[in-house]
Amino acid sequence: MLERMREGMQGPWAMGIVALIVLSFVFAGVGSYLAAPAETAVAKVNDEEIAERSLEIGYQNERARLESQFGEGISALFANPDYLANFKQGVLERIIADKLIEQKAIELGLRVSDEQVRETILAMQEFQVGGQFNNDRYLALIRQSGFQVDTFREYIRLQMTKEQLSRALMVSDFTSEVESNRTFALENQTRDARFVEIPQNLFTDSVTVTEEQITQFYQTNIEAYDTEEKTSIAYVELKVADILETVETTDAELEAYYQLNIADYRTEEKRRVSHILIELDDTATLTEVEAKLAAGEDFAELAKQYSVDTFSGENGGDLEYISLGDFDPEFDTAAFALSSVGQVSEAVTTESGIHFIKLTELTPAVTASLSDVLDDVRAAVKYEKASEEFFELQTTMADLAFEVPDTLEDVAEAVNRPVVVTDLFTRNTAPAPLNTPVALNNAFSEDFIADDLNSDIIEVADEHIIVMRIAQHEPQRTQSLEEVRELVEASLRADLAKEAALAFAQEAVDADDTMASLATQSLSLSDFNGLTRTATDANPAAVDALFTLAKAGDQVVVDLNNGNAGIVELVAVNTVEASDEQALIALRNRIAGQRAQDEYQLFVDALKEQAEIVYIN
Repeated sequence: MLERMREGMQGPWAMGIVALIVLSFVFAGVGSYLAAPAETAVAKVNDEEIAERSLEIGYQNERARLESQFGEGISALFANPDYLANFKQGVLERIIADKLIEQKAIELGLRVSDEQVRETILAMQEFQVGGQFNNDRYLALIRQSGFQVDTFREYIRLQMTKEQLSRALMVSDFTSEVESNRTFALENQTRDARFVEIPQNLFTDSVTVTEEQITQFYQTNIEAYDTEEKTSIAYVELKVADILETVETTDAELEAYYQLNIADYRTEEKRRVSHILIELDDTATLTEVEAKLAAGEDFAELAKQYSVDTFSGENGGDLEYISLGDFDPEFDTAAFALSSVGQVSEAVTTESGIHFIKLTELTPAVTASLSDVLDDVRAAVKYEKASEEFFELQTTMADLAFEVPDTLEDVAEAVNRPVVVTDLFTRNTAPAPLNTPVALNNAFSEDFIADDLNSDIIEVADEHIIVMRIAQHEPQRTQSLEEVRELVEASLRADLAKEAALAFAQEAVDADDTMASLATQSLSLSDFNGLTRTATDANPAAVDALFTLAKAGDQVVVDLNNGNAGIVELVAVNTVEASDEQALIALRNRIAGQRAQDEYQLFVDALKEQAEIVYIN
């Protein structure tokens, strides 16, 4: 396994996997978390703390993934406190497993080279524009996440080191040809069959239903006769988007805004630098490089020869375009003090070492004129005025909803908006904007319903609020037997008819009646050839039953899950030989991959058993 680890970070797969691992954290601001002061811990793993913010980042990422996959409807689940608690616990367990893998990788002395880190960063699609690595985008994204260039490289290195161990554990096990052929044959086997469907309606008229049976059926299934709680809501709605449509601007306002925010319309100065990095205690190299620079030797060649930053050194020390904050303050001060292309700084000492910095490109900042950005300025001014009016009206709404709590008319008049009254709805049929978790929870709150007062301000979306009150409420209740007698009797009769159909089918099988003889009794007989396990052209329950039969001629009675009974007879088993080599390879990989996943989980479980894990509430 150790050999696998040493080879673990070779090849393009490594960059792809690490990109997936890293970027989910990078864009959530992990860099700023790493540099942040100590904070509350939620767990300890072998005396190493897992911070509450780390759990929150993992939770937000996983929730965002689910919302992108299933839509905003998933938000209703997260409104349930029990679901939310279980979900967060699952995220914490995955973080703990990740931390254990990290600790084990460090214990084993695994290491990733500068070149591997560099190749991974350059290959990450999130840093590319037009298929090529873009340094501006790279710096902007890592800076947005609170990283500096050197701290981001080390973060990547750590993720790749962990991935070495994970990859070694996940290397697929060997799957024999015999096993894969047997599995292929089973999975791709087809069957010929004969089905007879016995409709329940053949027995409906012969079924006798007593009053006692009706009462018992009603009591047994009483929850089925519960009505859903319903409510009708009156509300007043306020949105910035609606206010925007009425906002006007003047030339004076546009000019004033432009002057106040002129920095927003100025392109950043573009400054490209190269550097030579020397170890802090390497005075001999420092003296030698200083002398050669003073003698006019080529900076790029000296960087290739002397710089301990191999990441940039092989490119002549090029750090591409930089911005303030990308590096240590001492580095930034020296780099931005250079005023002409080709100028080289004196030796600059930082925590990373001693730098010589050369300015290689300089593009001055340019300010766009008001006429060039007039549309943007007008939109910004309108939004600013609309937002200001929105917050003023929000305060008015809140005050009046409280001061006049038994009506919304005063609120509506003050903000010049109508009172909207909905039809009765359930939790699952709420109209917008009441179909958000916060609005629904309020609308069906026992206190809100009992008080019959205006609500507080409810934010249903960004810059979108409502104040609401109950217009009508129908509580959940159980309908009486008299109300649902016809429905109960029909359901009971259908159940008894299905039981009769199943009994008839079983008697036929026990009596060895042939399918042909059943067909003469006005029953539908269907022949199927080459049915697979996932066939959709036959009843799913019948197909499932078919693949439980052992030999041709075997029969079984089936509840077809549509109210009818059925008899399934196996006519023939058709074996499919594995002839597609690519399909066989894919199958072997799938079997081996599942085993590898199981082994990985066993390894993590073993690490958990050996570790000291403390959960902090």
